[in-house]
Amino acid sequence: MQVSPGKKLNFDNTEIAFRNKSKSELNSAYWLFKIMSSNFLTQVGPPVTNLFLNIGLPIQGIIKSTIFKQFCGGETIAECERTIALLADGKVGTILDYSVEGEEEEHVFDFTCAEIIRTIDRAAGDKRVPITVFKVTGIGRFGLLEKLDAKAALSAEEKAEFEKVKHRCERICRTAFEKNVPVMIDAEETWIQDTIDALALDMMILFNKEKLIVYNTYQLYRHDKLAHLKADHLVAKEAGFILGAKIVRGAYMEKERKRAAERGYSSPIQPDKETTDRDYNAAITYCADHVEQIGVVCGTHNEASCRVLAELLDAHQISHSHPHVYFAQLLGMSDNLSFNLSDSGYNVAKYVPYGPVKAVMPYLFRRAQENTSVAGQTSRELDLIAREKQRRNG
Repeated sequence: MQVSPGKKLNFDNTEIAFRNKSKSELNSAYWLFKIMSSNFLTQVGPPVTNLFLNIGLPIQGIIKSTIFKQFCGGETIAECERTIALLADGKVGTILDYSVEGEEEEHVFDFTCAEIIRTIDRAAGDKRVPITVFKVTGIGRFGLLEKLDAKAALSAEEKAEFEKVKHRCERICRTAFEKNVPVMIDAEETWIQDTIDALALDMMILFNKEKLIVYNTYQLYRHDKLAHLKADHLVAKEAGFILGAKIVRGAYMEKERKRAAERGYSSPIQPDKETTDRDYNAAITYCADHVEQIGVVCGTHNEASCRVLAELLDAHQISHSHPHVYFAQLLGMSDNLSFNLSDSGYNVAKYVPYGPVKAVMPYLFRRAQENTSVAGQTSRELDLIAREKQRRNG
């Protein structure tokens, strides 16, 4: 297979990174990241904001015009249309992500299932929306998944409840199969992940035999996940399906280490960042080495890892636009990666979260806290925006 012609990757090209941003949008992003660089505000902001929302102070409009606007596409799929079009102008796809978290009621799970199916319906036939995504905790109760992971006995009611979870999961994946729209199942906390992994594998066995539809997510800040990826590949080869693998570093590190320390078990998290980086790059290398049997979504804001996969494709003479290889970043972050990769012909998509402002707040708070906890992330964003502002003024 011939490699698609493309420009040499330059993640410092701010003209390409921000060409869809107006001067005022650049200024807004600059000041937002400036505020987020304060650890104090990031830690104190969530409880204060929740208090204001709960007592009815008119803070929702401020949130929607600032942090929500930066990191979310809108409150509904229809409100995301402008973002879909803007990203497509830069040859970047949209991953519609209904980001309502922490619900417990069955009627909410049914609504969320229907909403995820609406994202699949919206994506069908539109190359600008190439992949969709959902969380199992969006369609099932966390406590139930936790009990299943712990191998605890379920009551008759809980068994019936889990059947509903499996039915919702299968409805989503079957719709994805019928509409030919790939769907990723997000990773979550380790103490519910075994159940999620088992569901994901069941869905791949059902729907990935003819084409790549379902992806599971592997968090490489876990020390066991590189081996898990390779083991799942062996299962896929034996069972005759394509393995879908979204490779991420992970999103629950502080929570994982705290729980392990409190409960006296060995932490599932890698001992340091270097080990995480090593395993992450080994995972994407493994996927590239088996690209016909594994579809990989490289979900990262790490420039070095993006370059590793990009160079692997060239080394293996794999087309930049091979359907089994995608890069993915979050809306509002790392535009220097997304748009420079797409400009060089690689498949790229942005997660575009959406949902009612108040319901999406847990997601937004996590984004802000992750930005300050990832070494250099916020300062890198600020530096790139400042350089683009200077370039335009120069």
